Amino acid sequence: MLLLSKIKNKIRPNYRKKKWPGLINAYKKYLPVSSKTPIVTLNEGNTPLIFSQKISELIGNDTKVYLKYDGLNPTGSFKDRGMTMAISKAKEEGSEAVICASTGNTSAAAAAYASRGGLKSFVLIPDGFVAQGKLAQALMYGAEIISIQGNFDKALEIVRDLSSNYPINLVNSVNPYRIQGQKTAAFEIVDDLGFAPDWLCIPMGNAGNITAYWLGFKEYSKIKRNLKLPIMMGFQAEGSAPLVKNIIVKNPETLATAIRIGNPVNREKAKKVKKESKGDFQSVTDKEIIDAYKILAKEGVFCEPASAASVAGLIKNKNRLKKQSTIVCVLTGNGLKDPDCAIKNNEAIFRKNLEPSLDNIIKTLGY
Repeated sequence: MLLLSKIKNKIRPNYRKKKWPGLINAYKKYLPVSSKTPIVTLNEGNTPLIFSQKISELIGNDTKVYLKYDGLNPTGSFKDRGMTMAISKAKEEGSEAVICASTGNTSAAAAAYASRGGLKSFVLIPDGFVAQGKLAQALMYGAEIISIQGNFDKALEIVRDLSSNYPINLVNSVNPYRIQGQKTAAFEIVDDLGFAPDWLCIPMGNAGNITAYWLGFKEYSKIKRNLKLPIMMGFQAEGSAPLVKNIIVKNPETLATAIRIGNPVNREKAKKVKKESKGDFQSVTDKEIIDAYKILAKEGVFCEPASAASVAGLIKNKNRLKKQSTIVCVLTGNGLKDPDCAIKNNEAIFRKNLEPSLDNIIKTLGY
């Protein structure tokens, strides 16, 4: 018994050498915070960079493909990275309420962090175009939800006007602190790999995330002098591709609701990222998104449909890659955000209403 106690005492202290403190505390010297900033955190960040054997083999040419799975943030999406900063700074400025327009993930993150920080949250959503998982989160976290007859772009227009004229803090990606928090994902990738990837493939909706990643890579390159910057590859759904077509899409359509945005507020910033990184913006069809969604699931990774746009785009461009390239595909949200899509788009066998006898189950299983 004494020997067992000694073994436990040796193993357990080394099991987790250091507790992750949340991204603001982890990267404080790179963020606009001070000792006066009340840090509102759910220990977001530090999400896994998963090597994908299946996708690497599919791409071929000795390519190594990694998945930055931000769907494992506290509310299930990358939005938590920006929201810990936006809510912390709102609280520092004395705000009592925040507001956002959302296709779902922003509302979940805003409501969670506002609740954590003791602030009131208001959310405008396009009626009928928010996945149930995301809506459920915002409601449980205590947000006041306002559903409008119109799309996300109209909702964003309203909340921008409202926050300009009333004492309520806007926490959409036009808020510069959101971008500051989201750039930390680039830091984590470099910290995990030891270098930046050759390509970063990422879904684009409002284009705040591609802007943030590029900012993060550039800032890290000033410290790590030999850091080669990645080519930034942004992907949109074919029916919602304003950055690809360089237009405003008045009625965007795609099953990937998280990127169903026709007039991105970070349009000019994203175009600058494309130019500086010598990257490219392309569209992928809903079918290509679902095909990638299924491939990821076979790898054991369940993401929401919009996330799979990054992998769909990579597959579409596999012949452009140099031999032995290292690629990171950003998966922005968890698959549990949109269970309806998974139920409608899978290749599993679901046998219903069988007689509950052992013989019947054995026969069904083929034994």
